[in-house]
Amino acid sequence: MPLFRERVNATECAAQIPLQGSVPNLTLEGVATGVDNLRHDVFLSPKFMQATRSYLARSVAELGDVKDLVFVPETQARPPSVVGAEKAKTRAIDGAEFQDLMLGLLTGALNRAKSESNINVDMLCRLSLIKFLRQEMIAQFAAVLELCRARLRSYENPRNPTARKSIQLRERTVQLQLGKRTILRKIGQDLFAKLRDVEKATLARVRRSFFGSAAEADYELLLNRLLFSEDGRDEFINAEHYVMLGNYDRDADRFQTIRQLALRFLETLGYGQDEAALEPLLNEPENAGALLAGGTPEEGNGNGRLQRVALNCWVEILEREQVMDYVLASYQAAGLLGEYSPSVNPQQLKNALVSRGEFKRLEKLLEDHGRISVDNLEAAARRLERCRGAEREKKAAAYFTDFLRYHRDLRRLEALNSALDSINLITAENLRELSAINHSLYEFLLPEEQEPAEDVVVHHVILKADIRDSTQLTRTLYERGLNPASYFSLNFYEPIKKLLPKYAAQKLFIEGDALILALFELAGEPGMGVGRACVLAKEIIDIVRGYNEQSRNSGLPTLELGIGIAYQDTAPMYLMDGTTPIMISPALNASDRLSSCSRSARRFCAGVETIFNVFAFQTVDDADTAGQPDEFLIRYNIGGIVLDEAAFAKLQQEISLTPRELELPTLWQEGGVRLFCGVVPVAPGIFHRIVVREARVPHIDAREFQLKDWTTRRYYEVCTNPIIYEITQA
Repeated sequence: MPLFRERVNATECAAQIPLQGSVPNLTLEGVATGVDNLRHDVFLSPKFMQATRSYLARSVAELGDVKDLVFVPETQARPPSVVGAEKAKTRAIDGAEFQDLMLGLLTGALNRAKSESNINVDMLCRLSLIKFLRQEMIAQFAAVLELCRARLRSYENPRNPTARKSIQLRERTVQLQLGKRTILRKIGQDLFAKLRDVEKATLARVRRSFFGSAAEADYELLLNRLLFSEDGRDEFINAEHYVMLGNYDRDADRFQTIRQLALRFLETLGYGQDEAALEPLLNEPENAGALLAGGTPEEGNGNGRLQRVALNCWVEILEREQVMDYVLASYQAAGLLGEYSPSVNPQQLKNALVSRGEFKRLEKLLEDHGRISVDNLEAAARRLERCRGAEREKKAAAYFTDFLRYHRDLRRLEALNSALDSINLITAENLRELSAINHSLYEFLLPEEQEPAEDVVVHHVILKADIRDSTQLTRTLYERGLNPASYFSLNFYEPIKKLLPKYAAQKLFIEGDALILALFELAGEPGMGVGRACVLAKEIIDIVRGYNEQSRNSGLPTLELGIGIAYQDTAPMYLMDGTTPIMISPALNASDRLSSCSRSARRFCAGVETIFNVFAFQTVDDADTAGQPDEFLIRYNIGGIVLDEAAFAKLQQEISLTPRELELPTLWQEGGVRLFCGVVPVAPGIFHRIVVREARVPHIDAREFQLKDWTTRRYYEVCTNPIIYEITQA
């Protein structure tokens, strides 16, 4: 006998509506094990740990309403018997300061992961931080409670003239102890919110810039509302963010019961009979929308007919197992928590809406707590009775969605807890030294705690900004009675000079019509030299454009600029001109060629409409370019930025570049234009998009500038036209 009237149709769902499944898992590949050969040894910043303890202790004291018992003003004498009172003298930090410290610690870990080319180093720091916060929440609650008890003992001393306060202090201490779960829940939700904020505001963007989206699934495990709950089954968190579930074996809506009903539902729809195969489907909340359409399937569209069948099946399961009333009551009870808690727990509210007997008992309990009105509770019960038809179906669909979200986060929590077990937080100095000697210790410190390393340059980048036709421009200014020196200074050199500290760039030379800058990469730092040079070059182009607009409005001539960026994977060499060091580097010559612009190429490109600013042409056969291929290129560069091949390869290592193929106009259409899009982190919280065009070098007839064929050589342009960034943003 079929379980449902629609069983024949229901099994079609599996064929017509594909579902996704996942099994949360978290491993730390490429991370060394510690001295016990089982766990990973981690030493966290002492400054951060102390600040965290202070912040959590004050949070406990404030939420427990015992701040005046624990944190005594400096002007007030402390009873000598208050053990550990000196700890309370630690400078208080507010939530914003604590969040900034956390961001500094995690940003340093991400930079280290980039320098070691192992994203799991960053994950190790994240997990260690979570483990430390979990431990300290409990430890600081115990410390505050002990301080209150010590204060209470001091007042209970018969020789103390204030002994009469002992009754009041005892009541406050007892209330603190009784409120432990509530206090820890609020602190946990505060910590979760701060971790989520720094992740979304800064860390996620930096990580995607460094590593792309390869590890996003692992980091989603950390954005879990249950992260700091004791066992993932907090009634208030469930009521506010997921579904309210029963606690006792006799409850019809306990977790295991609802899970079995959800598995039976999927089995009925034809998705399999093996629980191990069905379980992953419960970890994808999007499956609920695919199956139930939010409780309002449109039977005339697509899979609407099957979604209607699936919805009927789910509602029938809930009704048959006598769970539907609890489903409806859970949503009504969630809206009453603000009024009736903490006097009443969520389960009492839900059960009172389902059972009249439980309602009477709760009504009596509320009277004992100060005659709290039950009017809103009665109104909720009436709404529950009136819930029929389509409204019940919507609630049933919402319940399935919310349960799948809870099931996913519970499984993610289990995977996270398993990973946390593999971390050994080192606090003893002897163990720290032992692990460090064995090269198995991971230290995550704040920037100010790290020992200053010797500045050893390992790589360098040269940027040359070359002004076009500077001789003619100077002559024009002289003829008009203007000062060329002040013109170049105000419109070019001085504005660019202000940018150099922002990008850690150094000025090497100033020629009459050019500026040469260097960006150095130091040992032990995340190498971002090419990325920073690209953003700096793009900002130089934008600055010159802005000053050109002012010059046009004032009737003054404008500047035309070309920029070349070359990378050298070694430190530069120097010769001494007296006491002045003069850099010697192949990148200097390369940047000079890249920033140049041929007059013949300029004449040819002047009449072509294009959104690009850089082109390169080869006028001789490939065989003739052997040895020095760049010497035989004709270049066009007006308002553009060119990377050499080594710089582009280095940029691909520095940040994640996403390739895109777009149909865009260029000189000779050879097919789609190949672009690479990425984000460069310039400073904490500051990111700049860049788009690099990869193009083939054409083989041309130099006299007519006619295309003969395409070479295998390529050149790379950092796009500066705003249109490109608008197109690739979509």
